[in-house]
Amino acid sequence: MSTLDILKLAKDSAPTLASANTNQKNAALEAIASLLVQRESEIIAGNKLDIEAGEKNGLSKGLQDRLKLDSKRINALAAAVREIISLPDPIGDSVSGMTLPNGLKLQQVRVPFGVIGVIYEARPNVTIDIAALAIKSGNAVALRGGTAAENTNKVLVQVLQDGLASAGLPANAVQTVDPFGRDGAVEMMQARGLVDVLIPRGSANLIKTVVTESKVPVIETGDGVVHMFLDESADLDMSISLAVNAKVQRPSVCNALETLLVHEASADRLLPKVATALIESGVTLHGCEQTVAIIKGAVPAIEEDWTAEYYSLDLAVKVVSNLDAALEHIAKYSTHHTESIITNDHENAERFLQEVDSAVVMVNASTRFTDGGEFGFGAEVGISTQKLHARGPMGLRELTSSKWLVRGSGQVRS
Repeated sequence: MSTLDILKLAKDSAPTLASANTNQKNAALEAIASLLVQRESEIIAGNKLDIEAGEKNGLSKGLQDRLKLDSKRINALAAAVREIISLPDPIGDSVSGMTLPNGLKLQQVRVPFGVIGVIYEARPNVTIDIAALAIKSGNAVALRGGTAAENTNKVLVQVLQDGLASAGLPANAVQTVDPFGRDGAVEMMQARGLVDVLIPRGSANLIKTVVTESKVPVIETGDGVVHMFLDESADLDMSISLAVNAKVQRPSVCNALETLLVHEASADRLLPKVATALIESGVTLHGCEQTVAIIKGAVPAIEEDWTAEYYSLDLAVKVVSNLDAALEHIAKYSTHHTESIITNDHENAERFLQEVDSAVVMVNASTRFTDGGEFGFGAEVGISTQKLHARGPMGLRELTSSKWLVRGSGQVRS
């Protein structure tokens, strides 16, 4: 069986899934959640093979963390699937409607895309999150989860297919092209007519490759060079808490803090204690000249540090002259994912919210909240950094298109 044969199986299953009612889709999701827990040992065994291979092949610590599944993470995946069950089904929702002067009744309703292709790497949680969202939104899904997670994803795809079949829905609505390696990914990118939309999740290079080489429409998810700006009026305790949480809580994810900007008027007041808390948490600081002068142990930053998505306990730190300088730095180096300002100045907060051009812009909050689960989506497809169709955390509604229903009584156009 070829990649195109597999994609055709997904395409042929899409109409059945699109017409399934909410109860059928929820029954499949409940079966999937239960099977994740029931087959925990099988999932962990497959994941162990991938972890061992990753260590042998020099996979980075950050990617190894993303790759790892343990009992806690598997139960969290099951909980996320059950949260999707509790969410309203968007299919059939009326987006807009009107009655024309000639009596034609127009209604725009949400419909599934059809087949969603997803290309990602070393993130087995994405296999469950995206497939569950696809099922609830009536979409078939074709997955390329990468060689690093191939053993884990093989088990997870079987769980997904078994869950669908147990609810009387087509198991073929979830497919993987992992056995075909990179050639499978390339064929997905060229499979216009079989794949309706393609979503890449992973490194900047992976996303760039998919965006530039795909013939299938792409929803671009971005890498996360995420910024936090400690304004002149920032509270010390809040600055410490938020900077440490944003960097340390889980440094291997795209909403983790990568660059800390500090107003020079507050640098002597804030930076020593914020830096101490970060260093005590294991963070290596890559600082500008002023930062290195203030913080013992900070290493001099180079240009590449301002564009780095570290996936590790490393943090770029720069002292800036004012809010304008912070905004200028963010505009130059941001990947338009998430930026946060810590301030007690209402005018500066509102200006930051208005002028920063990113998918998520925050005031006095940890960047780790940019997440579909935290936003109440149950799970997420990814964080879209583009400006068409969807932006920010993508949930059920972002996996739908729309169509117009026109009801007439014999009208003809004059």
